[in-house]
Amino acid sequence: MRMAVIFVYGTLKKGQPNYYRMFDSSNGKAEFLASVRTTQKYPLIIATKHNIPFLLNIPGQGQRVHGEIYKVDEKMLNFLDDFEGIPTMYQRTMVELEVEEQTEGEVRLSPGSIAEAFVYSTTTYQPDWPSLPNYESYDAYGNHGLVYVSREARD
Repeated sequence: MRMAVIFVYGTLKKGQPNYYRMFDSSNGKAEFLASVRTTQKYPLIIATKHNIPFLLNIPGQGQRVHGEIYKVDEKMLNFLDDFEGIPTMYQRTMVELEVEEQTEGEVRLSPGSIAEAFVYSTTTYQPDWPSLPNYESYDAYGNHGLVYVSREARD
């Protein structure tokens, strides 16, 4: 079975509102590989009335974004593509990442090494989004005061 590596920076990270979806076996398989950050700067913003995190595909602007990489099977990749609203809301592209934390398991990535992964970023953003505050690391429960609205709670 083909496996893919995915970079998550928002609600799918550990401790965030959609993290459980990564380990719901009906969605597929996911295995944590490492804590990472982007080698390039990108604007990570919180937008829409639902306060959703978006990584704008504008390399060189914003900050080096922290997140996590996971090895996922094809079923999970298909679930995530659907969950992330490919191709209208987000687009799945490759991103280069620097490993920050030593990993355990069969795939060992040492700190400072470079990894590539798929990321759900967007080019289909509103004109004012690049001027919104940008973040190095997303936390739904952070002091930004922008409460994330879950899928189930949206109208």
